Amino acid sequence: MKQDRFLIGILIFIVVLVAVALGLFFMRQDSLTYGKDDTPEGVVHNYALAIQNMDFERAYAYLAKGDSKPDFETFRKAFLSRQLDTSQAAIQVGARRNTSSTEAVVDVTIVYSSSDPFSRPYSDMQTATLVKESGKWKLTFMPNPFWGWDWYSPSPKSTVAP
Repeated sequence: MKQDRFLIGILIFIVVLVAVALGLFFMRQDSLTYGKDDTPEGVVHNYALAIQNMDFERAYAYLAKGDSKPDFETFRKAFLSRQLDTSQAAIQVGARRNTSSTEAVVDVTIVYSSSDPFSRPYSDMQTATLVKESGKWKLTFMPNPFWGWDWYSPSPKSTVAP
């Protein structure tokens, strides 16, 4: 009889522990919100957040005009098909540097989560570049996996004579 009470006590403790864990999980607030678009750092943050929220129209609006700019469907499909997979990556926006009135470079750190529970996440320091178009900052480059390798790169010219 004593063992039954002990076992019931352990089971009740486990149920309470699971209930508290689930309550904390569902009650936590996501602190990721869109910021202002009036700085290069804000544009980089908002672009990455829009990609992670799958708000592709908003993310696409942050791209600069250019000859090699992808059309919206190509842009959207790159993320939906996981050609560009941001599910294991997060971004930390750093300082702005090399800023002129029309161009900016922003330091970003891409943090990749580990694939197993015993490894640590690793990070890669990169830069994002922006230009000012019609008074708004627009992206011309972001690091992978937030940017396609062929976006805004010049097309190779054929050297074969017709």
